[in-house]
Amino acid sequence: MSIQEKSRALMVRQYHQVKNRQQSMMMRAAQELGLPEEASHYWNPIQGKIEHTTRLIYGSSHAAMS
Repeated sequence: MSIQEKSRALMVRQYHQVKNRQQSMMMRAAQELGLPEEASHYWNPIQGKIEHTTRLIYGSSHAAMS
């Protein structure tokens, strides 16, 4: 696997992790508020790019769980 393929795979994996984290958090919030489950399926990247603030909020951190 070339460096380009590895970097693309890493970017794709990070993209899906951010998307899954955001939708999980939205699903929990929707359940707490009593909203329908469809409200948690919101995902609106612009031209396939995740907004910077969304990446900061839902992206992986370097803190480890104990």
